[in-house]
Amino acid sequence: MKGYIGRITFGVIALLLVIAVFGAFFEVNEGESAIVQRFGEIVSVYVKEDTYELREQLQNPRYRDVTIHPGTGLRFKIPFIDTVTKYSSKLTTYDTLERPVITSNKKQLIFNNNAQWRIVNPVLFYTNVKNEATAAGRIDSIVYARMNDKVGKMESHVLIADKEAVAKMLDELTQEVTLQSKEFGVEVFDIRIKRTDLPQENSESIYERMRTERARIAQQYRSEGDEEAIKIRSETDRQATVITSDALRQSEILKGQADAEAARIYNEAYGRDPEFFKFYNMLLTYRDTIGKSTTLIIPSNSEFAKYLMGE
Repeated sequence: MKGYIGRITFGVIALLLVIAVFGAFFEVNEGESAIVQRFGEIVSVYVKEDTYELREQLQNPRYRDVTIHPGTGLRFKIPFIDTVTKYSSKLTTYDTLERPVITSNKKQLIFNNNAQWRIVNPVLFYTNVKNEATAAGRIDSIVYARMNDKVGKMESHVLIADKEAVAKMLDELTQEVTLQSKEFGVEVFDIRIKRTDLPQENSESIYERMRTERARIAQQYRSEGDEEAIKIRSETDRQATVITSDALRQSEILKGQADAEAARIYNEAYGRDPEFFKFYNMLLTYRDTIGKSTTLIIPSNSEFAKYLMGE
């Protein structure tokens, strides 16, 4: 009997040892983070990377005894005393319900948003929200409040038609939401508007405002184009006038130089043989004066008749 009891006792002890050995280890996989609690207090946090921001966030005296362990793999804990809570550190898609928002021109739009978020500080996450469902609710409240604030400063037609303005607004919204969500260990990425619906009573007035705004922008572009065309034509005319004036000035200079050169050649030729030059000029005069039916009445001793009469 005693031997039987001894065997049972040994078996129980062996089983407890096996459970203790296996219970002394846990694994942190890729894409996971974990916290270890001892008697209800967080003593360790296991993350992919030990960052400066994480250490800054744990400067609170409440977390001064928390040890940060970077990396993944098999980890040790005290069996039956330590409790491990694991979280996914992968991106999680968050979708909001359809909600109304009011624009600056008092028009109601129906927005459906989504965003990507992940846990970056498991300690703050566990302390403030504990699970993903609560975190999604907190994010939803923050996004809706911030979205309402920003949409309230924009007109309805801008939110519907101006993609650049909406993208800028969403980038600012993401930064603000991330800053606030880091208080409970979450980082939010890339908030987007999935769909924008118009209540029936608002749609026609908004579309009319969009058409008016587009017409105003088109007219502005046409006016700016006409103004630029006038500037270009004026500048072209000015340049043409300058070029023409310069060309005329250059041509007058060249003609003056040519006349001077001709006079110089003329004088030089006249100086070499005045009699021949005089004869040549008279021949030119005959050519220009006397035609086939020309009748001349001149004295025989005139200078003009000298070469005609052979004297």
